[in-house]
Amino acid sequence: MANLKVIRQRIKSVQATQKITRAMRMVAAAKVRRAQARVQAARPFTRAVIKMLSEAMKEINPIDLYGLPLVHSRPIKKVAIIVLSSDRGLCGSYNTNVFREVLSRIQTLEGEGKQVALILVGMKAATFFKHVKAEKLKTYTLLPAIPTVEEAKLIAEQASTLFTTEAVDAIELIGTKFVSMLRSQVERMPYLPATITNISLEAVKIPAVGARLAEPGAVNEISPHSAESSTEMTPQRLFEPGIMDVMTKELLPKYLQNVIYQSLLEASASELAARMNAMTNASNNARDLISSLTLVYNKARQSSITQDLLEIVGGAEALRG
Repeated sequence: MANLKVIRQRIKSVQATQKITRAMRMVAAAKVRRAQARVQAARPFTRAVIKMLSEAMKEINPIDLYGLPLVHSRPIKKVAIIVLSSDRGLCGSYNTNVFREVLSRIQTLEGEGKQVALILVGMKAATFFKHVKAEKLKTYTLLPAIPTVEEAKLIAEQASTLFTTEAVDAIELIGTKFVSMLRSQVERMPYLPATITNISLEAVKIPAVGARLAEPGAVNEISPHSAESSTEMTPQRLFEPGIMDVMTKELLPKYLQNVIYQSLLEASASELAARMNAMTNASNNARDLISSLTLVYNKARQSSITQDLLEIVGGAEALRG
């Protein structure tokens, strides 16, 4: 009977765990829908910022780019990596995949003779890299559950300061891109210097600087001198007080903030989707375990009853004989 009692307690324990995982799955499912909506709503603005910056860059004389320290490349001796993780666990392999990519990148950079420093976002990253031999420049933990522009601005300003003061020579960002409810993928992208052409944000289909951008209402005209040549009609823009002021005070800061903000939104949606899937798997595993334990319990109970009957029959036979 002691064995039956242990099995009953085990079944009750698994049932209690199943209730928790079901509740967490429903909460994550409700949140991930809103997170997905935020990601999709932010992508058009990201496209607009990149398009505007791309067009402004084409208006600047190449020699004037030296007046923009955030886009000026220099020999790379030290690289900072912004690591985007979660504050909470129970989200499957979400954080593990990010950390694996970061460790691989650190190994690659150190193999090239470059120093590596980390900017950690999320409690899980702070805990995991606590014992990793790499300089920690800044750590952001206990951030709002819903990413905010202020949060992105804080991280972007810190990164810009590190780059412009030459504390680091390049900054990369490693996070996750939300693909669907069932899939997200780890993504590494250059962040500073803001050459833009090296930055891959496939989720929003961002055009690269220098690409020929088709303007709304643009008309391709066939030259009368050659049937194969064409001229693209583009509007002329005026920048007040000047294009360099607009770039340094408006476009570049907004671009850098928005890259971080978009990445935070993508990471938040990926985390919630991973948590929903993890809790779904946990609930299904708990269901299977309960079924298995119930079968074991019934077999043990049947065996116990059979043993009791055999003892009763044996006792009756002994009294009779």
